[in-house]
Amino acid sequence: MPVKKIDETLVKGSCCGEGKSCCSLPMGKCCRGNFAHKIMLTLAGILLVYGIVLVGTMIRNNMQQYYFIGKAPKSERLITVEASGKVTVKPDLAVTTMGMMAEAKTVAEAQKKNTEVMNNLLAKLKAVGVDEKDIQTANYNVYPQYDYTDGTSVLKGYQVSQNLTVKIRDLNKADQILGLAGEVGANSVSGIEFTFDDTDVYVAEARDLAMKKIEDKVKMLSQQLGVRFMNVTSYYEYNDQGTAYPKMYAESAMGMGNAVSVPDIQPGTNDISLKVNVTFEIR
Repeated sequence: MPVKKIDETLVKGSCCGEGKSCCSLPMGKCCRGNFAHKIMLTLAGILLVYGIVLVGTMIRNNMQQYYFIGKAPKSERLITVEASGKVTVKPDLAVTTMGMMAEAKTVAEAQKKNTEVMNNLLAKLKAVGVDEKDIQTANYNVYPQYDYTDGTSVLKGYQVSQNLTVKIRDLNKADQILGLAGEVGANSVSGIEFTFDDTDVYVAEARDLAMKKIEDKVKMLSQQLGVRFMNVTSYYEYNDQGTAYPKMYAESAMGMGNAVSVPDIQPGTNDISLKVNVTFEIR
């Protein structure tokens, strides 16, 4: 039986799916060529979409820029009002540092001298009404002492120092308490500071005074400037509590004199000031 020759043109046409010849290559190569062609078309479509999106974005941005030409963005109208309040108060607390510095040939001897004086001082402080919680050890140090001669140092002994921070709540007894240093032989008293046990109460009073001034200024400015004060946008305050220091008391009260005299201590008064800044939105 004679073998018929297959029409190669029909085979090529079936590859294209339309019964027509799609290329002059053999059937396998023709199909691969069509697949690559479809991929290229897909990529071209994706690029076209991205291009459209990009162009649209650029047009929108240009429209927004055009819209804002000649128009300044709306800004808040603000005004800051400042005032201060001050209260003058008599201190209710005094703080001082009292102690002893002892020297001896050995550490043990120096510590013994120091301990005797400090224990006596503690007992005296409690006896005049100073609460134990108001007495705190500020420091305790032991140092070697040297003699320097002809470029050489020779140990001559040791120095032991101890100091107490004492809070005096009954200011009428401040001079009496400071005089205890001389009575017991303590040779170190470091000043006295008059302050307050609780400053928050007085700061609140100063704040009330400052805010009353702010309120008065707001009313005045509203009338003079013809504006309305709306919301508060910021608030800031800072205070200067102030500390009163008395004049230097008698040298003998620090254990440096022969006679024990009671110093005259005057606490005076302290000023507690508070400055307030308030920023308002106005219309």
